[in-house]
Amino acid sequence: MKTNFSLLFYVKRPKNQQKKIVPVYVRITVSGQRSETTTGVNCDLDRWNPKTGRQIGSKEEVKIFNAYLDNLQSEIYKAHKNLSESSEEITAESIRCKWLGIEKEIHTVMEAVMLHNQNMEALIGNGYAIGTLKRFQVLERHVLAFLEKKYCTKDMNIKKINRPFINDFEFFLRTENKCSGNTAAKYLKNFGKILRITLASGWIDKDPMFGYKINMKPVERPFLSNEELNILARKKFSTERLSQVRDIFLFCCLTGLAYSDVEKLSLSNIQIGIDGSSWIYTNRTKTGVRSAVPLLPSAVVILDRYQDNAYCINKGRVLPVSSNQKMNEYLKEIAILCGIEKHLSSHIARHTFATTVTLLNGVPIESVSKMLGHTNIKTTQIYAKVLDIKVSADMALLKEKFSILQ
Repeated sequence: MKTNFSLLFYVKRPKNQQKKIVPVYVRITVSGQRSETTTGVNCDLDRWNPKTGRQIGSKEEVKIFNAYLDNLQSEIYKAHKNLSESSEEITAESIRCKWLGIEKEIHTVMEAVMLHNQNMEALIGNGYAIGTLKRFQVLERHVLAFLEKKYCTKDMNIKKINRPFINDFEFFLRTENKCSGNTAAKYLKNFGKILRITLASGWIDKDPMFGYKINMKPVERPFLSNEELNILARKKFSTERLSQVRDIFLFCCLTGLAYSDVEKLSLSNIQIGIDGSSWIYTNRTKTGVRSAVPLLPSAVVILDRYQDNAYCINKGRVLPVSSNQKMNEYLKEIAILCGIEKHLSSHIARHTFATTVTLLNGVPIESVSKMLGHTNIKTTQIYAKVLDIKVSADMALLKEKFSILQ
């Protein structure tokens, strides 16, 4: 590996010192970056030649002194050669450490990812949700697979990450792992977060993803219409499990609760609100933001249906919520039985609350954002963008007003 490497011996007079006997230092320079250290010897200023970096004279003591510096120079060049042959990173500091026999601490890519995930796992419930951790754990598996595929190794020095590494990793995600553009972008965003942490910790000197453009395409968020909600509500199922899943899904449609929030919902979360009716007061599992939602009559009917349910009584919950995997599996079955072609999932209920139940019925977006527990109203505005029906209804009033001009 070719590097712009140079070596210089020089003398340095300490401040406020008039003595002519001064210490000799060595400066190693690689690509403009310097590393300096003392040689352990002193020299008379009158005998020092700054051009040659040696003492002037033919006395035996001068020859011994210059031979000592020659030997140091040879050792430093040998350290540079050893680094080159081992394909290690060559910097002024790494050459100095190699020469002095100092073991420089090397941090690796997988070390950074795993340390981040371990710290996040310790903070579950205290700033992070389990779903966030799972996404970073998947990222950990993707990074390991990429290193094995591209570099035939299970780990590598984190300082070797550069722009080509990032480009190749994105290509790997989209080809080998069959990730969509948005999914690959999310993994890159999460990986960038880890790299910035290592930068702050001094593991790397610069952020290899600085200025890297991550493209996210807008995604249309599906939701159920009033007609589809009515079909679900009126459908009679032959099994209790499907009826329960349907009820829980409808309850989420009427309250905007995510799966993780409805799964832990207890009677203590149901309280009398400012208007004298029942409200749900809870902190969102994902963000910890407080959410307050007035219960609609249909939602109260669903809660009453399960007040004597054995599972709810034993677990202290208001609804018999099964695992998210089973919920989504049963919802697919329910969609087929109801003739709904949309891909039902526990999260589509939250979208339905934001659109069909609230925004389409004139509820101000600020109130919707508050009920959903969003930390930023811009997140809520994503739902408002898809409501062509609401735009049509709003413009109908304007059309009527300006009809007199015709």
